Amino acid sequence: MLNFVRQSACNALRTFQRNWLRSGLAVLGIVIGVGSVIAMVSIGQGAKAALQSQIATIGTNVIFVFPGATTVSGVRTGLGGSATLTVADGIELRKRVPLLHDVGWVKREMLQVVNGNRNWNVRVYGVSTNYMEIREWPLASGGSFVDADLDSADRVALLGRTVVENLFEEGEEPVGSIIRIKNVPFRVIGVLVPKGQSAEGVDQDDAIFVPFTTAERKLFGTQFFGLVGAILASAEREQDVRLSVEEIRQVLRQRHRLQADQLDNFTIRTQVDIGQIQEESSHTLTVMLFAVAAISLLVGGIGIMNILLVSITERTKEIGVRMAVGARRSHILWEFLIEAVILSFVGGVLGVALGIVIVQAVTVTAGWPTIISAQVVSIVIAFSASIGLFFGLYPANKAARLNPIDALRYE
Repeated sequence: MLNFVRQSACNALRTFQRNWLRSGLAVLGIVIGVGSVIAMVSIGQGAKAALQSQIATIGTNVIFVFPGATTVSGVRTGLGGSATLTVADGIELRKRVPLLHDVGWVKREMLQVVNGNRNWNVRVYGVSTNYMEIREWPLASGGSFVDADLDSADRVALLGRTVVENLFEEGEEPVGSIIRIKNVPFRVIGVLVPKGQSAEGVDQDDAIFVPFTTAERKLFGTQFFGLVGAILASAEREQDVRLSVEEIRQVLRQRHRLQADQLDNFTIRTQVDIGQIQEESSHTLTVMLFAVAAISLLVGGIGIMNILLVSITERTKEIGVRMAVGARRSHILWEFLIEAVILSFVGGVLGVALGIVIVQAVTVTAGWPTIISAQVVSIVIAFSASIGLFFGLYPANKAARLNPIDALRYE
């Protein structure tokens, strides 16, 4: 049997070599389909890994609570659409939710920052002293806030790397310098380690952090002290996050005096939720790409079936001679099936090569992260070979059922 398979494979390769253009056109659909699958999966896995890396920059087991998502006069406001969270809410959560490791709060505005003859429009965050610890955001140089800075509303600031690059000359030391935020002088006490883009595509390093009390009293012009833009908390363990979310919801509903039939006037998000939202947004595109790949593979399979039917017509007399000298129908059947499998296998290999070229081109030109999986490559090649087996079954069966006498008389 092994010798028969080897001989059939050699015959198939010689047939393809004689009709290389026709064979190439027949497997073009396989090549495009396999190449599309390889490129799609590689880009998708790279994007997923990048997304997980970006989500990890938020911190570990972090929970966000945003004001809003309430119904006012029949209209449901969006996230952050109303001022419903306070510092007192955060302090109460710290006391009453034992699963939480720490709780902090933040508020932000876009403000103009000036250093000498340079200026920059930047997001300024007023934060609690433990904000950087919850976010797991270390300092590259200098020091961070302490409770005394919040108590006295000190004008001190931490800078992100992007802000440093836009406000200071190369090689200039930011720590200890004086910058002006909304024309208020602030002393830079630290520079943060770069975190890169967030899962939403926002440059996290394009930010300045000041004590929360300083922000609301000297920068943001708050009418009511204690209102926050978000509360963030961290759980001790990953398995505690879901339980913590439910406890946070109960505490806040009680503090906000919400009745059982009233909707939450706040929104709770976790890192898992953020990841799911991002993955769902790319689901439709993934389905469309899979559809394109499936259609290409279907076209390739039909092309293989077509070329085998043409091959049967050209080799009818040869089939008759082989049957006359003792070849069994099963031999004819398997020979054509092997030809179909080899043809689709070659198309699969060429498709993998095309997919790798596309992936490398995307990485170089667009800078997108990509991951080529050996497991996916193996599965795709095996699938392309199975397409040849499926679409080659009808032509092979037709060849095996030829009448030897009619085949010998065929001209």
